[in-house]
Amino acid sequence: KQMPIYDAAMAYKDAGIPLVVIAGQQYGAGSSRDWAAKGTALLGVKAVIAESYERIHRSNLVGMGVIPFEFTGGDNRKSLGLKGDETVSIHGLEGDLKPLSNVTATITYGDGSTRDITLKCRIDTEIEIEYIEHGGVLQYVLRHLA
Repeated sequence: KQMPIYDAAMAYKDAGIPLVVIAGQQYGAGSSRDWAAKGTALLGVKAVIAESYERIHRSNLVGMGVIPFEFTGGDNRKSLGLKGDETVSIHGLEGDLKPLSNVTATITYGDGSTRDITLKCRIDTEIEIEYIEHGGVLQYVLRHLA
C-alpha cells in the first residue's frame, strides 16, 4: 500500500515496528544534515544501512540515537533485490557492542526467503556507544546532569 511517508511512519510507530532506511553512497550529503538526522529519528527510524556516509551526517545520526551501518563484502542496496515488502532484523546489538564491529542482518523477503548479510556498525567511538545506549546525545547529557 502506498501512502505519504509521515502516514506510513506513524502507522509503523502505532504498530510498534521500528524502521530501517536502506540507502546508497554518501548518505546524508547536503545542506541540512542536522535536521535530516532529527527528521529521521522523529519518523521512528532506528537504523540506517548505507553504502557510505557523509561524515558529519553519520555523527548526527548517532547523536539522535539512530544507528548507522555500512554494507560490506560487495553487498549494496541494488544487490539485495528489494521490492518493498521485506523486513530487516539486525543481530549482534545486544550486550557488548564495540565501535566499528560487524553485525549480521537478516533480510526476509515477501515470499518468506531470507538472506544474511554482514554490516559494519558505524558507531565509531566508545562515547558514541554510550550515546546510542542512552537514545542519543541529549538523553546522555540529561542523565549525566542528574
